[in-house]
Amino acid sequence: MQSKAQIDQVLRSKSEAKEIPGVVAVAATGKEVIYQGAFGKRDLGEDDPMTADSVFWIASMTKAVTCAAGMQLVEQGKLSLDEPIGKVLPDLASPQVLEGFDAKGEPKLRPAKKPITLRHLMTHTAGYCYDVWNGDMGKYQEKTGLPNIFSCANAALKGPIMTDPGTRWEYGINIDFVGKAVEAASGKKLDVYLRDHMFTPLGMSDTGFKITDDMRKRLVGMHARGEGGALAPIPFELEQNPEFHMGGGGLYGTAADYIKFCQMILNKGKGNGNQLLKPETVALMSQNHIGDLSMGKMPTMAPMYTHDVDLYPDIVKKWGLSFMINTAKTAEGRSAGSLAWAGLANTYFWIDPARDVAGVILMQLLPFVDPKCLEAFAGFERGVYAGLDAGSGQKAA
Repeated sequence: MQSKAQIDQVLRSKSEAKEIPGVVAVAATGKEVIYQGAFGKRDLGEDDPMTADSVFWIASMTKAVTCAAGMQLVEQGKLSLDEPIGKVLPDLASPQVLEGFDAKGEPKLRPAKKPITLRHLMTHTAGYCYDVWNGDMGKYQEKTGLPNIFSCANAALKGPIMTDPGTRWEYGINIDFVGKAVEAASGKKLDVYLRDHMFTPLGMSDTGFKITDDMRKRLVGMHARGEGGALAPIPFELEQNPEFHMGGGGLYGTAADYIKFCQMILNKGKGNGNQLLKPETVALMSQNHIGDLSMGKMPTMAPMYTHDVDLYPDIVKKWGLSFMINTAKTAEGRSAGSLAWAGLANTYFWIDPARDVAGVILMQLLPFVDPKCLEAFAGFERGVYAGLDAGSGQKAA
């Protein structure tokens, strides 16, 4: 069908021109996979072609999975969205707000005006940040020796918040605390909890924090753009024996696995014959939970890792539990009220309940929101909607 050829053409030409190193994309309705393609190389330093079962670091695409796990425990009454989370995580009982630095460069801290809740954490309104988008945090880490979150060291979670809980949207390490809350409420380590309550029931056998020997054979290499935009492989791997599992960005997995998670959301909590969440919970997760606040632009403080992030600048963006929500239809055809997010190494997904479609596109390249990767994503998404519109029951695969 036309749209299958259209998507193949976009992704193949970008890979062959070495504009992107390699890519796997998959799209599905709630019932079936309607597109799957793999193009380019796993690693530009090797000969292995990209395959549909190639394994990627999916980074912040981990967040939605961790929050879904958290919502299972909310359903069971083991976690609450609006009780102070300090009751479950004592480290968060008295958060300190960073108000800047004094004349000697020492951090100025004050107690937060209200407690942090699980809802604040899931919506990035708790006040936590990431140093790659917040210069004050970088300064604080330098001054105090606080490690970066990618160290997966518990000490990385000891930093201050930047604003009072509930007062602004700022993307940050919040979902790592959701992971900690899942552990505290379930009595299981996050890797074990997700395996038992998310991955096994959904049949996501190629997803986990630890890269198994089998996954390593299919692991995609990381790449970076040099001067003039040329791509080159770079060494990159998350700590494989971490002090804590990063619920905000620690997972490795395949596109075929992640689309199963997206289909579970499309199917109101049901996937692979198992009901993982109640339909009303999925509906709740899909709503705006930040009120009049909006997702703002994220200016980079670390150009090696990320460009400025300003997705759909003309559209107001809200946040659910835990998805970005576009409030108007996008140029590619995504319905207003769709759910989406991404991972630092240019991995992206969206879930459009109004059209019963979801898509996942995975590349492995820094910095984040690379323009060529965004072009590949847009071409893929446009092709998926072209297939639906031409549809009348035809599939794009």
